[in-house]
Amino acid sequence: MKYIKIIILGALVMAMPMAGCDTDALHELNIDPQSLNEIDLNFLFTAAELGSASGGGAPGYNRHVDWRTNIGMGSYAIQYMASLGGWAGEKYRENTETDAAPFTYFYGGQLKIFQDIIRQTSEGGYAVGRFHNLVQATRILMAWNYHRLTDMYGSVPYSEAARGIDGIFFPKYDDQKSIYEALFLELKGAAEALSASELDEGFSQSDIIYNGDIEKWRKFAYSIMLRLAMRVSNVDEGMANQWAGEAMGKTFTSNEDNAYVPMAVGPGQNTSQNGIIRAYYPGDGDEPNFLSRTMINFLKGTDPDDVADDDPRLMILSGGTYDWTPNSYTPYNQNPLEQEGLPNGYDRGMLEEEYGEGIILITKFARLNILLMDLEEPYPFMTYAEVEFLLAEAAERGIGGGTGTAKEHYEKGVTANMKDYTKYDASFIIDDAAISDYLTRYEYGVYKPALEMIGEQVWVDHLFNWYEAWSNWKRTGFPQLTPHDYPGNDTGGTIPRRLKYSIDELSANFDAVNGGTKPDEYTTRVWWDGGNN
Repeated sequence: MKYIKIIILGALVMAMPMAGCDTDALHELNIDPQSLNEIDLNFLFTAAELGSASGGGAPGYNRHVDWRTNIGMGSYAIQYMASLGGWAGEKYRENTETDAAPFTYFYGGQLKIFQDIIRQTSEGGYAVGRFHNLVQATRILMAWNYHRLTDMYGSVPYSEAARGIDGIFFPKYDDQKSIYEALFLELKGAAEALSASELDEGFSQSDIIYNGDIEKWRKFAYSIMLRLAMRVSNVDEGMANQWAGEAMGKTFTSNEDNAYVPMAVGPGQNTSQNGIIRAYYPGDGDEPNFLSRTMINFLKGTDPDDVADDDPRLMILSGGTYDWTPNSYTPYNQNPLEQEGLPNGYDRGMLEEEYGEGIILITKFARLNILLMDLEEPYPFMTYAEVEFLLAEAAERGIGGGTGTAKEHYEKGVTANMKDYTKYDASFIIDDAAISDYLTRYEYGVYKPALEMIGEQVWVDHLFNWYEAWSNWKRTGFPQLTPHDYPGNDTGGTIPRRLKYSIDELSANFDAVNGGTKPDEYTTRVWWDGGNN
């Protein structure tokens, strides 16, 4: 082996005079012609959009985060869904996979890709000065992903995150307030920099959310800004007013602006299909899809024995009772009067104490409508309905100085949500008369206090976006949920308010212990929820 090394070294020395002092030639020797040294950033951007949509991370894990955290914590904690299982949001007991999933796969997936796009389009990168609008969209989606992360954990790596290539393997933890301050600036900067006059370089083909529509991206940025401004409104009135005011008049204006990522059955199961639906799909995730008693009771209106006052969304969200296997679908009961939700915080024994031994869940309790659960269903980021509800709350509380009354915004939000279900199935039409009757029957600010009605509508609107439903409930306290005290729970019988840091992160990065939100418990409040950091 030593002899071989000497021969190789001698050959290189002999070759050097032949090449003269051509440093470019020497540089070429360091490039592996068999390796991919430059990747079209359009491909990276599409991959990161998909990763942001359905759980992130490496191929093969598009259902991982949604199953463990969006469903396992979010959907159960806010009592949209219910299960006899032991997920953290359902039984308030620690689940390390629920805790670790977003941290592991957001940082290891889409955020790493987005950071690489920024790097390669900055000074020293191979694409410097190119892909202008793609870079701005990248900044917007990075802000969106970081806001989800900090909302779930509190303090997280931000300023030094996804920079392993710079030798930063143990990034510091930034406090939530400073992260929010940075996100506002990023959203404003990206929105203002978007320009139709810039060279496209394939952005319209790579962007699967808006197909390169600059104006829609700008509206998305300001809509996120409005969400974040209202998120901090209970703890920093000045910040909320400043950024809500900045966003006013620039947000979504119709359902055509909704931010959904289109999904598909093929070509790749683990990259193209909707990860939330895969978690529920029989023969794949097989997660139970029972609607909670809280949700069904809300949708059945003031008189559960009268369909006249039912919410028009009842039999859109509920598919009644049915059996669903990989090979068949058998409906049992779709009578609106007989819809019953599964109570949260129950196990099999508790359920049988109330309903009797041998109860069969699929013939008793309402499940999500199967027409909502095709594998190619679009993945929700943010809706026009949510924006209108945020504007209604801002008007009600005097934040941001927008136009229009709170009632006008509220009614636009309800209408937008009820009109939006046809994206799942053409049969989900709610006509104008039904919407008008609902708004009259449950009059804004009369049926219940205005802010409570807004919070309840946001809750219903966030179908499949349970991360956000959980955050909005923590901020507003609506809908009013009754927690349970399941034996051995880790919260003292209160609904969890954050995720715990992953065991791997705590053992590897000292700053997770030193700079992270403390105490590292489910009951600890993050900064905008009244906590310290």
